[in-house]
Amino acid sequence: MDTTATAVLLGIVEGLTEFLPVSSTGHLILAGALLGYDDEQWKVFNIVIQLGAIAAVVVLYWRTFWAVLHGLLKREAVSIRFARNLILAFVPAAVIGLALHKQIEALLGEPEVVAVALILGGFAILVIERLAKRGHIVGVADIPLSRSLGIGVIQCLAMIPGVSRSGATILGAVSLGVERRTAAEFSFFLAIPTMLGASAVEIAKNREALMSGGGVGFQMIALGMLVSFVVAIVVIKAFVSIVSRRGFSPFAWYRIIAGAAALIWLLNK
Repeated sequence: MDTTATAVLLGIVEGLTEFLPVSSTGHLILAGALLGYDDEQWKVFNIVIQLGAIAAVVVLYWRTFWAVLHGLLKREAVSIRFARNLILAFVPAAVIGLALHKQIEALLGEPEVVAVALILGGFAILVIERLAKRGHIVGVADIPLSRSLGIGVIQCLAMIPGVSRSGATILGAVSLGVERRTAAEFSFFLAIPTMLGASAVEIAKNREALMSGGGVGFQMIALGMLVSFVVAIVVIKAFVSIVSRRGFSPFAWYRIIAGAAALIWLLNK
């Protein structure tokens, strides 16, 4: 498969999976194993194209962000609590991500880890769906400080490829008493500083290779970002609707089936 086709395909995978509790990084790693491309060459691409999916959140929720910004300028309590909760939930990932960066990178080259994490994560979702009580916290600004920090700590589980950042934050929030729709939207919003930070680190580390044309260049990265942006716009709208009506069980069964199929293929290839 040529470079352009691979960039488009990975952009579609990213847009489809970034905000679903199925692990976008895990799917990108498995796609690499399936397509047989050089993981090292596409490593920066796989992280930076997440910015396309993040842009979809900004576009879809621009009224929310505009209201929060306006409220912060006027020092309104609701806007201050909204921003405080996002910052507090982001801190654990920033600290642990920087401290364990090398160990996390090593796991990115292990598709078997992804397959196992998909399966275990699927069963975890089924358990939480069954045991978690109906959430009573509605609205990102209404999440207590301690629970915002707890969600941020739980998000760090997603540093294991295949766990799913969105899955960890959403199910973590639900288990801490946050209503499903609010949990999903908090995960969307929290993705913005988390993915911006991860992309900035990768661009800084690999700027010489990017500028010299080594690896996958800016043109292919831009294409992947555009594709992931368009796909994520559709997925976010559909996901909120599905979660509100049917919960997370469909995604749990998908994880279990996909993870088992991937593990069988990896062990027999």
